[in-house]
Amino acid sequence: MRHQKQTKTEVIHKLGQADSGQWNLCANPRQGSKDNKRRFDPFVSYEFLHALEESKSAVAETGWFPHHLLEVDIDGNYLGVMPMYLKNHSMGEYVFDYGWADAFNRAGGEYYPKLQVSVPFTPVTGRRILLNPISDDKEVGSRLIDKAIGLLNNYRASSLHLTFIERDT
Repeated sequence: MRHQKQTKTEVIHKLGQADSGQWNLCANPRQGSKDNKRRFDPFVSYEFLHALEESKSAVAETGWFPHHLLEVDIDGNYLGVMPMYLKNHSMGEYVFDYGWADAFNRAGGEYYPKLQVSVPFTPVTGRRILLNPISDDKEVGSRLIDKAIGLLNNYRASSLHLTFIERDT
């Protein structure tokens, strides 16, 4: 039986709190890695997501409160990351769930806030669970999803949404 390194899943509220190089290693692995078949996706890059926050486009005041997830090993290496936002509306998602929100509210629930794993204002299909290709830990994606689900109660969020994801994500 192989011994796995101890890891932790962190929530950050500004992408500037993350290491850009490590985020990008998960988001867009370099050519030559064992996962070099992935195409470069500028929309999950640190630079793009950070620009959305720095421009005040994707911040709490606009309804896109960053709650990015980082899966980090004991040495501080990122094993996986997930861009996630606490949303109090559905604007800028290009997913028209207003009917669902209305039905949920009529049934006595509160649809907002919700947790949204996506790229703000970008209806482009891509990966949303971003894994470090040099990690051999097969459970990283599951731990990221488990952490997101665990946050639902903390934030009194109705649901977790992953939008515009690739089929193999």
